[in-house]
Amino acid sequence: MGFGMEGQAADKIVAGACGLALAFAVAAPLAQEAAPPTEAPPLSPACEAPAGDIAAPASLPHFAKALRERKTARILAIGSSSTSGVGASSDAKTYPAQLEAILEGAMKGVDVVVANRGVSGEVAAVTAERIKSEVAREKPDMLLWQLGTNDALVRVAPEEFENTVRSTIRWLKENEIDVVLVGLQYSSRFSRDEEYFAIRNVLQRVASTENVAYVRRYDAMRFIAQNHANLQMMARDNFHLNDLGYQCMAEHIARAVIVGAFAKRRPSGN
Repeated sequence: MGFGMEGQAADKIVAGACGLALAFAVAAPLAQEAAPPTEAPPLSPACEAPAGDIAAPASLPHFAKALRERKTARILAIGSSSTSGVGASSDAKTYPAQLEAILEGAMKGVDVVVANRGVSGEVAAVTAERIKSEVAREKPDMLLWQLGTNDALVRVAPEEFENTVRSTIRWLKENEIDVVLVGLQYSSRFSRDEEYFAIRNVLQRVASTENVAYVRRYDAMRFIAQNHANLQMMARDNFHLNDLGYQCMAEHIARAVIVGAFAKRRPSGN
């Protein structure tokens, strides 16, 4: 489902594409300057969802510049159990590992390094403190911040959560690091949880007003759960992801990253 102006902006960027193919077609004019993908890797059938349910992309200029000038880029993936990979059958099945493979497969001749710095159980305020030391160590061009689920579960005040996220995003921008926010997961356990929706609403608002990319994990996972009832994306605890869940997470984040790095932006008219 869309979310007001934010959903409209996403539709402008991807032109209603359900997969990555149209995003790469839009990116074609930049083919000579930014080492864009030569072929669009399609979403797996199990991971297909409407473009507006997958992400609200935003420009990723520092990531694109790194690829263009150095032919290499570093990505820092940080967050909680969905980043560390609780429920995955191996390290290779975590979303950061799968994302690295997808990006390098799509963008021939470049080197993408995704560092996994997930810590199970973390809330945003703890991750925010850790981000500065991890940035100093990894020197990323882009940071993927998976967040929100634990804050909702332990009832962090939405205002406190918002202040943490905004101040961290602004610090990252000052240090010339692109940001992609990866939102809360979907589970039927939380479908009527007001605190869960309050944190989701904060993330949507922050991403829109700070003009950073936002992966709508809740919406995409809900679409898949409702339209592919035979597929199981969750581990046995119905809370953490399984290998398929991490695969779809990686594919959806890859889509937001590639669109943000290579799509030619339309004027906003404002």
